[in-house]
Amino acid sequence: MNAMNNMLSKSDFKVILHSKRANIYYLEKCRVMQKDGCVVYLTQSRDKNLFWNIPVANTTVILLGNGTSITQGAMRLLCGAGVMVGFCGGGSTPLFAGTDIEWLSPENEYRPTAYMQGWMSFWYDESKRLKAAKVFQQERCRFLERVWSSDEELQDEGFYADDAAVEDALAFYRDKIENAAQVTELLAAEAEFTKNLYKYAAANVQMREFVRKREADDKANVFLNHGNYLAYGLAACTLWVLGIPHGFAVMHGKTRRGALVFDVADLIKDSIVLPWSFACASKDWRDKEFREKCLEKFTEHKVLDFMFDVVKRVSLEAGDFS
Repeated sequence: MNAMNNMLSKSDFKVILHSKRANIYYLEKCRVMQKDGCVVYLTQSRDKNLFWNIPVANTTVILLGNGTSITQGAMRLLCGAGVMVGFCGGGSTPLFAGTDIEWLSPENEYRPTAYMQGWMSFWYDESKRLKAAKVFQQERCRFLERVWSSDEELQDEGFYADDAAVEDALAFYRDKIENAAQVTELLAAEAEFTKNLYKYAAANVQMREFVRKREADDKANVFLNHGNYLAYGLAACTLWVLGIPHGFAVMHGKTRRGALVFDVADLIKDSIVLPWSFACASKDWRDKEFREKCLEKFTEHKVLDFMFDVVKRVSLEAGDFS
């Protein structure tokens, strides 16, 4: 064993690709610190302190909720592993950053340059930016069909990709995507599409009086906010790893507040966050149970792989849009 330790140095260990990492952490009422070369969080009780290890090499995002603090040493190790960190309210929402999605992002000058350069090759051309936005929305529809067609747990909750209401909503939206002449038309169609999905999901769980309001305190709305912020964390991580700043959005940010993080998160919100928000709310699940279900489904359906694939493809191919 000693001989093996002498042969291996820290640089010999391979870092897990961000797209393959499994963990998002939401922490509250604890202190995050560095201890013996590891990142741990400390919880205190009346008679003892407990340290819990965070496997930073397999972590994408850490959300720090109520009653948390973090040390400089912990941030140094987290940045070294490329982990995104955000401070948030209880249950992981809201992210405390005003109206923009901002994170304590690692500093790393060795991120790739090709994706940012590819993005900028089309971003200043409004027609090409619209075509990129259409690609995002088409992929959003395909991913919903794929997830809802294959997820047996979701089907047990009554969500099917081939239900008439879902097929009609997808057909309507795809037609609007194809024919949209400007981003404002695409945004209007997207709002109508999401409204149709809310109506379908609410009917599935007998919440026919549901109205989407971010400030509402019913469980369906709270879970939607909660799950969306988890998706924003993955989207922010994707863009940071690829070296693309959040401000260069293709849909959000011009007539509606937001950023490229919102565009990327929208790829998966309808497919996973939306149905499970309603399903878990109908069962009166706790925040923790809902969060665990979302993270389980993010891993099962490889949402980070999907986000990376779409953003990379648009970055490298959108400059060829005619």
